Amino acid sequence: MNLQFLIIDPQNDFANPKGNLFVAGADKDSERLAAMLKRHLDKIDDIHVTLDSHHWVDIAHPVFWVDSKGNHPAPFTTITVDDVQTGKWRTTQPNCQARALNYVQALKTGGRYDLTIWPPHCLIGHYGHNVVDPIAKTLIEWENQLAIVDMVTKGSNPWTEHYSAVQADVPDPEDPSTQLNTRLISTLEDADLIALSGQALSHCVANTIRDIANNFGEANISKMVLIEDTTSPVSGFEALADQFLREMKGRGMRTAKSTEFLV
Repeated sequence: MNLQFLIIDPQNDFANPKGNLFVAGADKDSERLAAMLKRHLDKIDDIHVTLDSHHWVDIAHPVFWVDSKGNHPAPFTTITVDDVQTGKWRTTQPNCQARALNYVQALKTGGRYDLTIWPPHCLIGHYGHNVVDPIAKTLIEWENQLAIVDMVTKGSNPWTEHYSAVQADVPDPEDPSTQLNTRLISTLEDADLIALSGQALSHCVANTIRDIANNFGEANISKMVLIEDTTSPVSGFEALADQFLREMKGRGMRTAKSTEFLV
């Protein structure tokens, strides 16, 4: 059996209580996931780890926007098309205003989330970008078998959010890193069983799994097993996580607890 793991954004900023965007419960999720990986080290054919990878200047970070008084938006502020059109929120660099308006309009047209301003997180080259300790140590144990973890970076384009590891919310035609990651999808298609985990259930996990399923063929969705006690939603967004679980279970995705998977 070809067993592959897809671990979405298991990084310090999400999974360490000191992280800039800590997801409540993610520290314990990481410990459970690490213990589960240890039990199956010799059974795993491939491990894919996605890494949220941002610059300080990002369309979803406070520094990008100002109000009429020059104040930056607080984290978790929502910026809508109307907010940009009326000037409630303007880009800090005036020459970016038209492109930013096009972006929030594209989010709305595509049925994606409204633009959310997040605390700067997973900054490239900073501590928060690193894989959280329990999982990082276990990945090295697996690599000691002369295997190599497939690290998949996403999010470095400052003009679009990139919740999904498969494609950006609004792909940039000039940036291949924002477009559909067909390599990852085709690799996962070769698996007999795909274990899914990571952070956060309401956002990056949900969007990555949806996008894979939408490009996977419905028959392949039954290969996907979400390890339900190794992932948590962002506080306040629990309803999005519940909606995602109902949708994907209805399409054939299975769930299992870390202590029960392949036991």
